[in-house]
Parts: sequence; structure tokens; C-alpha cells
Amino acid sequence: MQGTRTAGAAAAEGGGVGSPAAEESVDPFVAFHINKGLVKKYMNSLLIGELSPEQPSFEPTKNKELTDEFRELRATVERMGLMKANHVFFLLYLLHILLLDVAAWLTLRVFGTSFVPFLVCAVLLSAVQAQAGWLQHDFGHLSVFSTSTWNHLLHHFVIGHLKGAPASWWNHMHFQHHAKPNCFRKDPDINMHPFFFALGKILSVELGKQKKKYMPYNHQHKYFFLIGPPALLPLYFQWYIFYFVIQRKKWVDLAWMITFYIRIFLTYVPLLGVKGLLGLFFMVRFLESNWFVWVTQMNHIPMHIDYDQNVDWVSTQLQATCNVHKSAFNDWFSGHLNFQIEHHLFPTMPRHNYHKVAPLVQSLCAKHGIAYQSKPLFSAFADIVHSLKESGQLWLDAYLHQ
Repeated sequence: MQGTRTAGAAAAEGGGVGSPAAEESVDPFVAFHINKGLVKKYMNSLLIGELSPEQPSFEPTKNKELTDEFRELRATVERMGLMKANHVFFLLYLLHILLLDVAAWLTLRVFGTSFVPFLVCAVLLSAVQAQAGWLQHDFGHLSVFSTSTWNHLLHHFVIGHLKGAPASWWNHMHFQHHAKPNCFRKDPDINMHPFFFALGKILSVELGKQKKKYMPYNHQHKYFFLIGPPALLPLYFQWYIFYFVIQRKKWVDLAWMITFYIRIFLTYVPLLGVKGLLGLFFMVRFLESNWFVWVTQMNHIPMHIDYDQNVDWVSTQLQATCNVHKSAFNDWFSGHLNFQIEHHLFPTMPRHNYHKVAPLVQSLCAKHGIAYQSKPLFSAFADIVHSLKESGQLWLDAYLHQ
């Protein structure tokens, strides 16, 4: 090895795209960071070296032509201004969340605490929690402001004060998912394999051949409705987030989370009492959990799931994601994550621009013979169940016949 630069540092210095050292790392580096100069200061401490000119700069498992054309596409997208956010859009989005929050409280305050107002309040608060979840996702990806500081501050406010969850936990989990989506043991979003579900055709067959049976996987498309959507938030995330912040000593996150619980306590205990508030809280988490799981899994679970095969960045993202058709409701309901393909290719792009770049991504996929899947919302939901049923059957066949 000659020289003293890492690939990431080379990319940060501006000459990276064409330089050998940066060839393999430039795409995720560019995708995740909005301030390359700031990150460069931290990258300098990780200096390793630079490939000599005669050494190959691209591994044979990776599609160089696709990668080069995607980089041209990204340059075009930046020239079009699609990486710049419309701040009015996000301000109105935040205001609509706050209005729903107030409306939930007013429902009980004005109409009393009988069953119907209680249920309406729970539905409104579930919408608040789901929509705040999509909004914190925007700030967490640094896609709203041009500086990390403002994105991080609003991220803390939305996920901490409006949702009661830690920003550091989200960052820790979510960026691993984006770096290696649907790659077993690298994407934490598929850690339910193999202890709860057998995921993906390849991994399910492998599990069957190894005679492993942690659950009756051939019935997983049925018990998914019991331990998937309704249980993830109230029975797991709700408790794990506190363990996470205390175990890692994330005291700033904990302080933000406490403000959420103080606010909920002060506003709802006078109306419902402590028991009533607990009932409302867990009903909201139950409804939000169903909303969250169906939306987040519809784009990934039906797609390719396997060990990391060391393919290029673009191929990694495309084989793990699919879209749901655009509509005003689908955009709102999913927080624009119905454009999961575009989001994974351009994670710092403001969500209101996904539909503008989508035709360009479709053209790139068509040119290289890559499937670009977009489907109706309920078809996407059904595909989750269908893929679980299919992988469960593959597991059973391998389990019985190997």
C-alpha cells in the first residue's frame, strides 16, 4: 500500500470519486453526509492507505457501470436542486402533528371520557405518534436543514419530546439498516430471523437444512398477526429504549424522553386518572405499532434477504427495496416511505422530492435490467404475509427432506 489516506478521507477531499482509495466507499459516504468537510476532520484519524495505481480499484462482485451511472445521476439530482428542502413543507407537517395532538386532548376535555371520545382520542394520538415517527425520520436523516446542528436539535425535539424515544437509539439502529439493508447479521431490522421468523428464500432453506426450529415457521404467516404488528412497540420497543439510554448513559436523550412523559401525565391524568392514562397510553402504542410495522415492512420483507454478498452500493439498495404507488393518502400514511427505493438511494433527500427523482431511477433500472417494483398499498401489505408463507414453506420442505 502506498500513501496514507483512507477511502473515506479521499472522498471527503473532493478527488475521491475517481481515486482508487475512494472507489468502494464513496457512495455510502456521499449518501449519508451533508457536510463532507466536517466529516473529513473525523476521517483523518482513520487513515490507512491508498491503493497503488496498478492495483484494481473495483471488486469483481460489484457493477462498475451501474455505479458510475448512478454517480452521474446523483450529480444531476444535485444540479436540479432536489437535495434542498422546502422548509414550509416541514413546518406545516409539524403544525399538523401539533394540531392533532391538541385535538386529541380537546376531544376528552369537551366530550368527556366515555368510550367513544376515549377511542377517538386514542386514534388521534396514534396518528400523532405515527406522523411524528415519520417526521423524526426526516430530521434523523439530515434531510431538512443544511446544517447537522439544526437537524439534530429538531430530531431530539420530535423523537424525544413528541414520542418519548431516544435519538441515539434511532441513529444506532437505522443507519446500520441503511448501510446493509436485508443483509443478515448486519441489518438489525431483520434480527427477528431466526428466533421468531424465517426470512427470505435462501435463509429459510438454510435454516431447514440445518434442522433448526425455534418457531413453527410454516405457520409464521398466521402468528405474524399476533407477535408482529400489535406487539413490537408496546411489548418490546417501549421497554428496550429505556434500557438502551441507561446502559449507554445517554442522559440528554433520557431528559428529552422524560419531558414527553411529564407532558402526557400533566395533560391527561386530570381527565382520566392514572389508570385511565395507562389504558390510553398502551392503546395508542398498540395502534401505532400496527401502523408502524405494516408500513416499514411492506418495502423490505418481500424483497431479497441474504447474507452480505459484497455487491455495490446501488445494487444493495435496489434488491432490498420496493415502492408503493404515489397518492396523497399513501404519501401521508407512510411518511413518503412508499418511495423506499428513492429514499434508500438518496437518504438525505427531502421526502417531498422523491416523486421527482423516481422517473430517473426507473430509467436507470430499466437500462440495467433491474426490477423496479411499485405496487398498490394493500398489495404491499398482502405481500408481507405471502412472503412469510412462502419462506415458511421453503423451511418446512428443507427441514423434512434434507
